Amino acid sequence: MTSPVRRVAEAARRASRILSKSSPEQRNSAIRAAAKLVEQNRQQLLEANSQDLAAADPMLASGEMTSATYERLRLTGKKIAEMTRSMLAVRELPDPTGKVLQRTELDQGLVLEKITCPLGVLAVIFEARSDAVTQISALGLKSANAVVLKAGHEVERTALALIAIIRGALSNCGLPEDSVALVTGREPVRELLNMTDLVDMVIPRGPKQLVEFVQANTRIPVLGHAEGICHIYVDETADIEMALAIIDDAKTDYPAACNAAETVLVHEKIASQFLPSLAEMSRSRNVALRGCERTCAMLADHRIESVKNAGWHHEYSDLILAVRVVDSIDDAIEHIHTYGSSHTETIVTHDPIAAERFLNEVDSAGVFHNASTRFADGYRYGFGAEVGISTSKLHARGPVGLDGLTTYKYVLRGSGQVAGDYQGANARAFTHKRLAIE
Repeated sequence: MTSPVRRVAEAARRASRILSKSSPEQRNSAIRAAAKLVEQNRQQLLEANSQDLAAADPMLASGEMTSATYERLRLTGKKIAEMTRSMLAVRELPDPTGKVLQRTELDQGLVLEKITCPLGVLAVIFEARSDAVTQISALGLKSANAVVLKAGHEVERTALALIAIIRGALSNCGLPEDSVALVTGREPVRELLNMTDLVDMVIPRGPKQLVEFVQANTRIPVLGHAEGICHIYVDETADIEMALAIIDDAKTDYPAACNAAETVLVHEKIASQFLPSLAEMSRSRNVALRGCERTCAMLADHRIESVKNAGWHHEYSDLILAVRVVDSIDDAIEHIHTYGSSHTETIVTHDPIAAERFLNEVDSAGVFHNASTRFADGYRYGFGAEVGISTSKLHARGPVGLDGLTTYKYVLRGSGQVAGDYQGANARAFTHKRLAIE
């Protein structure tokens, strides 16, 4: 017998075929309708979320759930407003499908086009984030992809309420409800990961363990990142006040985010001047410092804990910051490549040569100069929203918006040509003339 999860995936595949034929205007109308219904059903969503929070309270008390996860789970009126704003921002973006990327004349009357098209069916596995439902649904609809969501048990009630609202909007706009679906429970994850015939991409959004489990248990392409170990390097010419403001934002704005800073590297020539200021700022912001031997020695009065080598690999996702004194920009880059996760790194410096070296040589999805790592975000990049952050070098990298949810196909328009005409002694010659894209 066909399992319930497979039936959901099969329905999503059928829906994806219809979405691929729908007009951008129809999909935009569905996104707008969904955003409006989310706002109108605010009280219903808050009530569903209160049930999720009540179920999570014992886990928080026992330490099974972290305070950071609990806060991600909590839905507020402000968050609902942000969710609808993000959906409407996606709606306003240009349609990513049907774009001609390249046009080539192979011969007279034989023209090849490279055209963007949807991936098809996306399986997105996430944990305690209700905003993931609205972000991914909007991005999926805009890019004409069907999405099958697998929510963590912590947020199931909220996710179910959101999905019902979005599916209602789809139906009202003449699009198949199965364009957006939700599966619950634990078994669906393994089932989805084995559906190579129905699912075109898997996107895990969650901790390292979730991403690594998905990557190890599927042959479907996976888009995601295992960790967000982001660095800020304070160079010898850095403006101290600027560096402190950037670090403060990158660590305390949202410590649980994958783009929050976890490690600060400080050039030795500025360390004795900078570290005491960093320690004072951290104390005032309730940030606990962990340091290398030189950092601990310079901040002996602050009695900070020491970081062992393995600790540099750690993603705290909390108000904890690792600090290391380095001898040079070369040492900083080497540290990032040794212990980083290829997510996002920042250099704070007034030296343009050092800045360009850092930007060119650091191999991460995001490399910034004099800016907080928190800018590594789909909304802030102007993508409207993101389905996740990718640290892969294939297909998509960094915050993944609409372009990362499309692929392309080659469309050849001829006038009766056959390949044999271009072979042998009397073969016709290809022109291979690049044509303008209108």
